[in-house]
Amino acid sequence: MSELLKERLKPFIQNVWEKSQFGEPTQVQAEAIPLMLEGKDVLAESPTGTGKTLAYLLPVLNNIDADKKTIQGVILASSQELVMQILSEIQKWSEGSGIRSASFIGGANVKRQLEKLKKNPHIIIGTPGRTLELIKQKKIKMHEVKTIVLDEGDQLLTKEHLPTVQTIIKSALADRQVVLFSATLSQVIEKEAKALMNEPEVIRIEKDESIHSGQVEHIYFTAEQREKIKILEKISRLDEAKSLVFIKDIGNLTVASEKLTFHEIETAVLHSDLNKDKRKNALKNFRTGKVNMLLATDVAARGLDINGVTHVVHYDFPKDIEQYVHRSGRTGRFGADGTVISIVTDREERELKKICRELGIEVEKRVFYKGSITKAEDRR
Repeated sequence: MSELLKERLKPFIQNVWEKSQFGEPTQVQAEAIPLMLEGKDVLAESPTGTGKTLAYLLPVLNNIDADKKTIQGVILASSQELVMQILSEIQKWSEGSGIRSASFIGGANVKRQLEKLKKNPHIIIGTPGRTLELIKQKKIKMHEVKTIVLDEGDQLLTKEHLPTVQTIIKSALADRQVVLFSATLSQVIEKEAKALMNEPEVIRIEKDESIHSGQVEHIYFTAEQREKIKILEKISRLDEAKSLVFIKDIGNLTVASEKLTFHEIETAVLHSDLNKDKRKNALKNFRTGKVNMLLATDVAARGLDINGVTHVVHYDFPKDIEQYVHRSGRTGRFGADGTVISIVTDREERELKKICRELGIEVEKRVFYKGSITKAEDRR
């Protein structure tokens, strides 16, 4: 652990760092942690898999006064899954500190969530809608909140969530610290974020050289829209594959899942219409390897840390370059190799090539031959 972090972070954080056998902090951590400890507002753009969660979490935990009975940190995330993931990281990193945390998500039992507040959590993690609902009911009190974090901030500042997030931030004291972390930051989102902040420090990391990232191959198959399912079926039968498949809307996702089930291919599905338990089980089955394919909408799978994803599949074409980056970043993490597969129509093929040109990525066409992925010219 670098001297800077050793000198400035409390012993309980250092203990978990040592126990986790972490070496030097990643670039985003090395830049963001000192700024946050100084109380500065931070706007950070850093690729998927570069350790953004700890970049904001460690300073938030460091600044909590565990003797007080008030909420001092609020972390907002766009999906239930991401909220639960952040909560488990907080529980891991606050071991032995006396810091209490609680999560608040839409669709969950309100009464049970109010019980959590009676335990006086120091940090709350929530989806924007449910968090604001509890603030308005004066159940969540914001008067001693030091830091508000927007995780996957570009999702939180879309037209849909922006007014809610603005109201949450305004409900805290004027001298609160606001930080935003995301893998991509458009100019529009950056402008909205700066309006909520006080002279923020901007961190931009294009590629973290300190992390040995694996080789990620970008390939594509062409198919008519209605034939895409046949390609997906073949992908599901690849040896040792753990595939995360992105499908645009819940209707298409359900149809794809039913068609695969008909061909005796077991998958897990993840979308916002499922209840909390079904979403939890889907993730668990995929994480533990009970199923090797997870069909997900973008909202549900955003920001999720799932180890060992070998293939990311763009079943429905991404709506823009940012979505391509976010989805593709789910594979090739922490030194593992990965493959990004796009299943495209002729029109989408042109779009894909344009996106990859802009990103400086080589993308090559492939076909299936005897159950394996190969180049068309290599078929014998």
